[in-house]
Amino acid sequence: MGSKLFFASDLHLGFPDHTNSLIREKKFIRWLDSIAYEAHEIFLVGDIFDFWFDYKRSVPKGFTRILGKIAELCDRGIKIHYFTGNHDVWLFGYFEDELGVQVHKEEYKFNYQNKEFYVAHGDGLGPGDHGYKFLKKVFTNRFCQWLFSKLHPDLGIGIAKYWSLKSREHSEIEAFLGEDKEWLVIHSKELLKEQHFDYFIYGHRHIPVDIEIGQHSRYINLGDWIDHFTYAEFADGKLELKHFVE
Repeated sequence: MGSKLFFASDLHLGFPDHTNSLIREKKFIRWLDSIAYEAHEIFLVGDIFDFWFDYKRSVPKGFTRILGKIAELCDRGIKIHYFTGNHDVWLFGYFEDELGVQVHKEEYKFNYQNKEFYVAHGDGLGPGDHGYKFLKKVFTNRFCQWLFSKLHPDLGIGIAKYWSLKSREHSEIEAFLGEDKEWLVIHSKELLKEQHFDYFIYGHRHIPVDIEIGQHSRYINLGDWIDHFTYAEFADGKLELKHFVE
């Protein structure tokens, strides 16, 4: 086991169809294999799946390769952190019990090699986006989750995929809007008023960004594995945003 930390997010496996998703899944596994001997910990920072729901007695069809690879890496002693995003918020224990990962439903703060890290998927953080913040309360409401669990998986997953596709028709990933307009940058700067962090690391926005936002403090957005195939690597006291090239 190595000493490096690796961060990746927003694979959205299952989108837009099985064929294209499988290509990305296999590529991501090749990346995991390429870093396995150097990795101390791996952080999967949300929206790894375009939809996931932990049913009591069934597992959503597909994704066999990535689930098996995660379990294999955990069995080898590599600690894997899994952050719920806005597309895979419904994790209720399967990943911890079956795969061995550590699931984070909130931000995670830690120190490694004398550097302070703040890691979160990013959905619902910062000012604005009040419509989604209300919707997130519905998604995380235990009674609403119980009601959804009573739907047959074919129906529930079908509804979720339809909603995901329709939501993309009305939203577009914009370019970086600037420090004064990016909600996650604003959120990070507010946190810096109370506590120092060397690195703020997020997913969600799908655009690779690495900027300084304060003295000895950087904001990193991990991009995605749909268009950019980017990830962050922390080694020898330094963090670098990289592009996976085979």
